[in-house]
Amino acid sequence: MTKALDYIMERADEIRANAAENEKLMRVADPSADVLRKSGIMRLLQPKTHGGDEAHPREFAESVMATAALDGATGWLGGIVGVHPWELAVADPKVQEEIWGEDPDVWMASPYAPMGVAVPTDGGFILNGRWSFSSGTDHCRWLFIGAMVGDKDGKPLMPPQMMHVLVPWGDYEIDHESWDVVGLRGTGSKDVVVKNAFIPTHRTLDAPKVMSGEAAKEMGLTQTLYNMPYWNVFPLGITAAVIGIAEGAMNAHVEAQKNRVAITGQPIKEDPYVLYAISEAAAEIQASRTALLETTCRFYDKVDAGKEVTFEERAIGRRTQIRAAHRAVRAVDEIMDRSGGGALHLRHPLQRFWRDAHAGVVHAVHVPGQIYHASAFTQLGGEPQGRMASQI
Repeated sequence: MTKALDYIMERADEIRANAAENEKLMRVADPSADVLRKSGIMRLLQPKTHGGDEAHPREFAESVMATAALDGATGWLGGIVGVHPWELAVADPKVQEEIWGEDPDVWMASPYAPMGVAVPTDGGFILNGRWSFSSGTDHCRWLFIGAMVGDKDGKPLMPPQMMHVLVPWGDYEIDHESWDVVGLRGTGSKDVVVKNAFIPTHRTLDAPKVMSGEAAKEMGLTQTLYNMPYWNVFPLGITAAVIGIAEGAMNAHVEAQKNRVAITGQPIKEDPYVLYAISEAAAEIQASRTALLETTCRFYDKVDAGKEVTFEERAIGRRTQIRAAHRAVRAVDEIMDRSGGGALHLRHPLQRFWRDAHAGVVHAVHVPGQIYHASAFTQLGGEPQGRMASQI
C-alpha cells in the first residue's frame, strides 16, 4: 500500500464517524478534510518539483476507492480535487510556483465545463461566469475552471476556443446557498462566481492541447504519468470514487445482514436469495474495480514503453470506465433491494452509500451515449467526427 492509503486506513474510523456531519454541513467537515490533507492523497499525482509523489495512477485510484468506501463525500473530494495537480503539472511554471511555491498542500477546485467567457485584454483576459458543481470548494484556495474565449462584447468566439483557467481565492465568490441535493451532499459542490477578474496569460491553458497531450510535450515533460491520455486520467478519480462507494455499500450491507432476522423468523443468512444477491453484487463490484485498474495500468505500460495509445484503445478504455461505474451502481441497487426497511433509516449507512452512488454515476464522465457510439463505430471501421470524437 502507498503511504496515503496506509494513512487513510489508520484514520478509517474517524472518516466513517464524520459521514453524517458532512451531510449536515453539506461539505466535508474540517476533521475529514484534515485527514485527506495529511494523508498526501492530493499529492499523489503532483510533480516532485513541488512536493508531489508522481505516483502511478493505479495508486491514486486505489487510495480514492478506499476513502470512498469509508465515506462517499470524502472519497469524492480525493478523486476530484486530487486529479487537478496532474493537469497543473503541464501549466506554466510561473503559476505552479504561485500556487505551490509556499505550500505544496494548496488545493484547487473545478469544474472544467466552459461556463464562463474570457475576453482578451493586455497581458491576459477578463473573466466572467458562474460555474456549478465545484466539489470541495470550501477547502480550496484556487479554481481550475473552463472558459470560452470571447469577443469584445463578451460573446464566445466561433468556432469555439476553450481554455482552462486558474483563478485565486479573492477573485471568485462561493454561493453557499446553491448546494442542496439528494446524494453526495457532503461534497459541498457549490456554485462559484467570477466577476470581471483579470487573468494573466500564464494562468491559462489551451484546453484542446491539454486533452490531446500536446501541452505536456510542449512543456518537455518526459514522465510517463504526464503523458498519459487525458481522458484516461481525468475520469479516473471520479469513477474510482463511485466504485469505492459501491464497495462501502457492500460492506454496510453485509455487516447489517449478519444478525438480521426476517419478519418470518428466518435468519437472513439462511435465505438463499439474499446470499445469491450478495455474491452476484460483490462479483460485479469487483469486476468494475478490476476493469478500471486494468485499463489504467495497460495504458501506463504502453506510454512508459514509448508507444501511443490509439484512438480506438482510448475509446474502448472510456467505454470500459463508464460501464464499470454503471455496473457497480446497479450492484448497489441489488443489495439495497434486499436490505429490508431498516436500511431506509437515515441512521443506517447503506442509504447514504446508495444515494451517493446514484449521484456519482450521473457525472458527465459517466454519460454513455456518445462514448459507446464512438467505441463501436471505430471498431466497425468508422472514424467518429466532431462531438462523437470528444471526451476520448
